[in-house]
Amino acid sequence: MNNKTIRGYIRYTSKKPERLNEERGREFFTITTQSDGVIVMDAHCEIDDEPNVVRDVILAMNNDASPIDGSVRLTVGNKREGSGWYRFGENFAELEVVNKDTGRTSERIEIEEPVRWLQAHPIVGDGLLMKLYDLSKGTGVQYFKDLLLTSPDHRGATGPMLFKLKSMGLEFHGEEEIRIAAGIFKARHFSLASADGLEEEHPAYNVWVTADDDYLLLKAGVAGYMQTHYELEQVEYFE
Repeated sequence: MNNKTIRGYIRYTSKKPERLNEERGREFFTITTQSDGVIVMDAHCEIDDEPNVVRDVILAMNNDASPIDGSVRLTVGNKREGSGWYRFGENFAELEVVNKDTGRTSERIEIEEPVRWLQAHPIVGDGLLMKLYDLSKGTGVQYFKDLLLTSPDHRGATGPMLFKLKSMGLEFHGEEEIRIAAGIFKARHFSLASADGLEEEHPAYNVWVTADDDYLLLKAGVAGYMQTHYELEQVEYFE
């Protein structure tokens, strides 16, 4: 098989009444499925809300979305927050990082099971996260352990670090056809059922991805205090 690349653009908007549909950020991404089955996600993310955030993420993962290695570079409030390199094995996760507050550090944690997912905070990555859900069991809620975050902050505006989540629940609601800026798609609808271990409870979060093996994020929305919307505006496929 040849490499397959998806390239696109996601627009971030607000759903707060005083800012309804106002653009608040953007994300440019590529997802390449290599001939060996490895998936490489490359995402440039910008959040305009103060303090503004610029995040560049490269993450290599297996077909089931479990991480292999990657890097995160983070700017917050127009100042470099930090940059880090990650590597994962069957019984360890490690990070080399330079952060404005802590300087140069090395971190390694021992794990009993391979890490299932590294949440590095690109919105397109939230689509790939749904690969964890076993569709053969139908709709409902499934819970997952052995997940790590590059930041426990809801905007991913701290770190990079190795933050272990106790568990995460994902709910599958079924398939439906949706119309978005990028076109009409058959989609799978998921939502975040729980995220145990965060310092602050995550608001309700709904995600729609393509109903195929790509799990390309089509749109997503966060309720609560955030009231944000994310939508795929442009997409191109290359094989």
